[in-house]
Amino acid sequence: MGTTSVGKPSTPTPKGTFKIINKAVNPGGPFGSRWMGLSKPHIGIHGTNNPASIGKAVSHGCIRMYNKDVIELYNLVPIGTIVKII
Repeated sequence: MGTTSVGKPSTPTPKGTFKIINKAVNPGGPFGSRWMGLSKPHIGIHGTNNPASIGKAVSHGCIRMYNKDVIELYNLVPIGTIVKII
């Protein structure tokens, strides 16, 4: 897997243990090619329509990935997968 982006200082990515509770293909908007929603409301792992943002703390708490990387991850993890953010 490749580089990611996390939440900006005013909306940091939450730390903790969560589960993937839903998944979507081509969710639209800034979410790129895939969305994997976490058990923390409004937080997910997703692609991006702005690849230049990867590697920077710019999201509203979500974890952003390049679309090619999030597609690979999406295909590997089922709903119910535990996600630990440290």
